[in-house]
Amino acid sequence: MAFDPSIAQSNLPNAKAILTAAASFAATVLLLRSIANDLLPSEFREYFYDGIRTIFSRFSSQLTMVVDEMDGLGPNQIYEAAEIYLATKISPSTARLKVSKPEKEDNITTAVERNEEVVDTFNGVKFHWVLVCEQVQRENFHNPRSPYRSVIRSFELCFHKKHREMVLKSYLPHILHQAKELKQQTKTLKIYTFDYQNMYGSISDLWIPTNLDHPSTFEKLAMDSEIKHFILNDLERFVKRKKYYEKVGKAWKRGYLLYGPPGTGKSSLIAAMANYLKFDVYDLELTGVECNSDLRKLLMGIANRSILVVEDIDCSVEFQDRDSEKDEEEDPSTSRRRRLVTLSGLLNFIDGLWSSCGDERIIIFTTNHKEKLDPALLRPGRMDVHIHMSYCTPCGFRVLASNYHGIENHRLFGEIEGLIPGAKVTPAEVAEQLLKGEESDNSLMDLIEFLKVKTRENEEGGEKEKEGKKEGKENGRENEEGGEKEEKEGKENGRVASTEK
Repeated sequence: MAFDPSIAQSNLPNAKAILTAAASFAATVLLLRSIANDLLPSEFREYFYDGIRTIFSRFSSQLTMVVDEMDGLGPNQIYEAAEIYLATKISPSTARLKVSKPEKEDNITTAVERNEEVVDTFNGVKFHWVLVCEQVQRENFHNPRSPYRSVIRSFELCFHKKHREMVLKSYLPHILHQAKELKQQTKTLKIYTFDYQNMYGSISDLWIPTNLDHPSTFEKLAMDSEIKHFILNDLERFVKRKKYYEKVGKAWKRGYLLYGPPGTGKSSLIAAMANYLKFDVYDLELTGVECNSDLRKLLMGIANRSILVVEDIDCSVEFQDRDSEKDEEEDPSTSRRRRLVTLSGLLNFIDGLWSSCGDERIIIFTTNHKEKLDPALLRPGRMDVHIHMSYCTPCGFRVLASNYHGIENHRLFGEIEGLIPGAKVTPAEVAEQLLKGEESDNSLMDLIEFLKVKTRENEEGGEKEKEGKKEGKENGRENEEGGEKEEKEGKENGRVASTEK
């Protein structure tokens, strides 16, 4: 077909007209945006932009899904998964990156920076992700002149409308699965403590993390092998029973009560559980919590696959019984005390409706005095497993000897194992003796002398206790005899008075 210059010349004005119209429209949009930024307050500006986006969306084949960082009061699992997943999809041509190197980790990590776009391909379809951050202010009731500032984060996922079902049923589940595997591969355990200054800010800012570098493992714990095997089997069964918990209608959580004298290894056991499961630890100091509502908010900020620890539950806070709570609600003079955490508030925290706001969580209470705890805290469903952390046993001693001196057997082991039951020493005390010397022979000899001293102290204390009980019985017998004598005299006096009448 021959080229006709006249036709090309006739189409040229049409092309010029289209380009001119497009340029004019773009200039108009920029002008309107500039006017909006200069003249409209920030509140009205958002409404203006939303209106513009709504108009254009009616003529667009694209669908945008917004993935907020928080889902109500709790973290959004899709947001967390997308943050991990998209870090592996960042293009070399990306203009801005968020770079960090966690302490005691070798690798430098990268993440999506705000307003940056990441393009991902799944099943031949392209998906566009953008991280959007918005800073907001909230009223500070304690100091109105200093409002709380927090950042609201969200991902915007843009794709063709016809792929909506695929995104919901295939793409997002794929991201959740991939992110879980990536997180476990590169996870550095954290221990969190809460910052009360952020209590009225974003829930995601409530807990402050630091690396958990505790070296404790089940192999190094100075415990009887039977107890260790029981705990390991219980943990394994728990993490594999998600479907079972759903079937029976229970929240996917497990409660442990660790009780026993100080120095018996309660904290080491918690660290060993965290290292074994790769669970982060949240250390909750109840004395720093002002009221039940703050306790619930803290629970919302705890991630799944985590261990919540409340140490020394018997002395960390004085719980009121539920009858006294009702009386105080009717008495305005007790408004200050009403702000404290109550027993019913704690029970709802670990076993009520709020306890179901999260999955795969372990709750651990520790105490030196189990008998001081309210029975309501101890029943199954709250504290499912009670573990007595006892004094050091012969089995525990052998573990400590292997840890500190690398010896599995020694000629002095028999004598030491014979002394340990009567000495009633904690694993921490035995470890301290083994730590003093570098030579195993000298350390074991010093340990024998230490155990003999503790045994004598226990025997002397036992004799004093027996003497005290004996004196108590004698005093009781004297009081009983005195009472009988007084009763006899009373009867005689009554008989004389009756005769006189």
